[in-house]
Amino acid sequence: MIKYFILFLIVAMLISLFRGAFYLIKDGGSTKRTVHSLGVRVSIAFVLFITLVYGFFTGQIGPGA
Repeated sequence: MIKYFILFLIVAMLISLFRGAFYLIKDGGSTKRTVHSLGVRVSIAFVLFITLVYGFFTGQIGPGA
């Protein structure tokens, strides 16, 4: 179950990355949409890191799982 959540977070991070790149190219950096997309991506990365740490400590993911 945790592996699917990690996969979901990685896909969400990639979507946010491409949205930010699209806004940067389209707006030329004149609006705050690119910065907002970066904030979303950083938040997703933080949740992903916490999820990975939780998965390692509980033994749900890792070399022997």
